[in-house]
Amino acid sequence: MIDLRPVFFIVGILLATLAVAMGIPALADAAVGHPDWQVFALSAALTLFVGGALVLTNRTRGIRLTIRQAFVLTTASWVVLAAFASLPFAFSDLGLSFTDAFFEAMSGITTTGSTVISGLDSAPPGILLWRALLQWLGGIGIIVVAVGVLPILRIGGMQLFRMESSDSSEKVLPRVTQVAAGIGLIYIALTAICAASYRLAGMTSFESVAHAMTTIATGGFSTSDASVGHFDSVPIEWIATVFMVTGALPFVLYLQAVRGKPGLLIRDSQIQWFLAIVAVGILGLAAWQWLENGSALGLAIRQAAFNVVSIITGTGYATTDFSQWGGFALAAFFLFMFIGGCAGSTSCGIKVFRFQVLYATARVQMSRLTQPHGVFIPLYNRRPISEAVAASVMGFFFLFVVCFAVLALLLGMLGLDFLTSVSGAASAMANVGPGLGETIGPAGTFASLPDAAKWLLAAGMLLGRLELFTVLVLFTPAFWRG
Repeated sequence: MIDLRPVFFIVGILLATLAVAMGIPALADAAVGHPDWQVFALSAALTLFVGGALVLTNRTRGIRLTIRQAFVLTTASWVVLAAFASLPFAFSDLGLSFTDAFFEAMSGITTTGSTVISGLDSAPPGILLWRALLQWLGGIGIIVVAVGVLPILRIGGMQLFRMESSDSSEKVLPRVTQVAAGIGLIYIALTAICAASYRLAGMTSFESVAHAMTTIATGGFSTSDASVGHFDSVPIEWIATVFMVTGALPFVLYLQAVRGKPGLLIRDSQIQWFLAIVAVGILGLAAWQWLENGSALGLAIRQAAFNVVSIITGTGYATTDFSQWGGFALAAFFLFMFIGGCAGSTSCGIKVFRFQVLYATARVQMSRLTQPHGVFIPLYNRRPISEAVAASVMGFFFLFVVCFAVLALLLGMLGLDFLTSVSGAASAMANVGPGLGETIGPAGTFASLPDAAKWLLAAGMLLGRLELFTVLVLFTPAFWRG
């Protein structure tokens, strides 16, 4: 039987942290005299009470997590935090149902960016700030999990990034704490630089802070229904593009760069692949816009760069409805949804390193077909890829495709059209935000979908954010039997 006391204890700490975060939008609403400050205050009080009760009733001498406890903690944290984070949405003046509130909260905490809220331009500052805070907290949370927990759990090839001194499951928490401290400071610094850049480019102080949090977190929530397109500003779009790329790179390498090893950022093959994919995508779609749709070359490059980076990194900002660019662009953006950024970043999707592992493995297999007696070893970052890692990555690909197909089919069974079902499933699984088409595309919201579809999509967001296996293993009887 799994001892869940350490899990409840840590979840309690996280809820207490969430309660403190709720105080920030409460102050923002109180400052402008909006009554929703009371909603945030009461939600914070309830969240703090539950979190405090979990901490006080589950204290143990020394927190040591086993592998199974780490699995439970990872999934439980995201579900519980999303549930309590939905309280301000449910009881605010927005009039959202609990389904819509939970969907919005899960979209925020998983940095997906899908929304059911319209009228953001006139929404109270507390709600806008809460949406940004959720994505910002979710961004740093997934970095810590990706760096310190998933490699230990051997999820989808993440053991490639296993840190030294983390060979024992009992060292998970102390090691995560050490890494989180350094990464947290870098995360805050990048957010501050991004906010200052936005402010200099013409955003208000509030807009710059809110957008900086969702840009670094590659989340995509905005303070306007028109997203970043609301500002119609070339400098703002290029700033967003640069910082979306920044958020999609491995934060551990930023930490190494600060400690005197900046060359690692240049030599890392995952970063090289990621930037190459982004460059090819931008050039291809800019050429399409220029030659096929007649856009001016400068405008074509600007729109392609912003929207390609936004979708590949899973941020989900929009400056134009790219689903209207034509068939080639529609297919390209659909494929971009699945790619994602680098492991150990705030971005989502399949992740570039898995494509690298798959490519290296396939290349070796091809070589063995032509030279049966040759010795060929697949490499990642100039290091051999073990069979366990290759098998783990291929298993992840298979499960991702299966889950995507099942989710798309279930959405279709609920009456959604083909484009909405398929792009909605892709958007949720890859944590991108907007889908394709008129309903859930860059110019639409998820509000009109049936409640059952929203719960399915929320489950898809959780699966995609936590790398599938982390969640699905909890549904196997063998896991609970030990």
